[in-house]
Amino acid sequence: MERKIGLILTGGGARAAYQVGVLKAIAEILPRHAHNPFSIICGTSAGALNAVTLAVNALHFRKGVQYLLNIWKNSRIEDIYRSDPVGVFNNTGRWVAGLLLNSLGINKLNRVSLLDNSPLVTFLAETLPCEKIQESIDAGVLYALSITASGYGSGHSVTFYQGVKGIRPWKRARRLGIPTMIDIKHLLASAAIPFIFPAVRINREYFGDGSMRQIAPISSALHLGANRVLVIGVGQGGVETPRRSRIGDYPSLAQIAGHALNSIFLDSLEVDLERLQRINRTISTMPEEIRQKTNLRHVDVLVIAPSQSIEKIAERHAASLPWTIRYLLRWVGAMRRSGANLVSYLLFEKGFCRALVDLGYQDAMKRKEEIMAFFDQQAEAQENLPQ
Repeated sequence: MERKIGLILTGGGARAAYQVGVLKAIAEILPRHAHNPFSIICGTSAGALNAVTLAVNALHFRKGVQYLLNIWKNSRIEDIYRSDPVGVFNNTGRWVAGLLLNSLGINKLNRVSLLDNSPLVTFLAETLPCEKIQESIDAGVLYALSITASGYGSGHSVTFYQGVKGIRPWKRARRLGIPTMIDIKHLLASAAIPFIFPAVRINREYFGDGSMRQIAPISSALHLGANRVLVIGVGQGGVETPRRSRIGDYPSLAQIAGHALNSIFLDSLEVDLERLQRINRTISTMPEEIRQKTNLRHVDVLVIAPSQSIEKIAERHAASLPWTIRYLLRWVGAMRRSGANLVSYLLFEKGFCRALVDLGYQDAMKRKEEIMAFFDQQAEAQENLPQ
């Protein structure tokens, strides 16, 4: 069987900077001039930006990673959403007015959201030549790229994919795979965090953040043909779960919002990983003749996730937010410790992003042997030795 390695880049706003640190380590572990090692790249939400950048630069993997490093290590909120007083307060006023009008059954305001992400539209148009995705596919260094968004009208989790000929669309419960030519609108739709950024219209439907209703984040890579998967998460993979207390303070609006975002971005991935590992264990107990009669196959999975609490890192960098955003977040209680979770999704400032890049790099380098084994680097090195 041809080996196809899939890369899963999950959502999480500014947390996606962590993924770039992991990719930096992988680029250093692999041979210097290696092409893209991932036949299939699947991105969701902010992970979609990283995914498309890798796909555009698939001929030169290290170059693509360096490009991502330059973006994230010099990130500014002004490149993602408006933080000037006029932009913030006008948009917030429209958001509040939209809520009031909707409560009265009047829907006169379109594109209502807490923040104005028009700078991101300009930034993506200037930095990502999406036409190069097909060039990577035609060159044979990329098998498929997918971006997932959530349809507000249908309630479906829709995976838009671009790949080699012969990949079949799929339809499952509340999940669709649709072939298309991926461009900027798919990234904007996938990264449209609910309430915070505006929905994006694609064809006949408005779409929001791809992590919503994405009950099986790994399935896209498997549908596209991956038989080995690397997942770079942005949750608390190595962090102990805090103890439950009997009585706590009533949660602030920011704490509730952060909890909701965690449910959207993190929980479905953990459930999907458990499901895949359970299927792998079941397959391992099957006799070979029975295994061949089923459509099930073993999938090797490597998961790399933060070893430290991203919320605590966000606490240390929250003061770097523009005063307008601090004021807005303080209004909903996000500038208190309990609201740091929400801040971590919106803190697109270079100090915070650099800290996450460094954490991702260190976490990956600590697992260098596992990563080399995942890519079969020892075996390939032996095969390339002169006879």
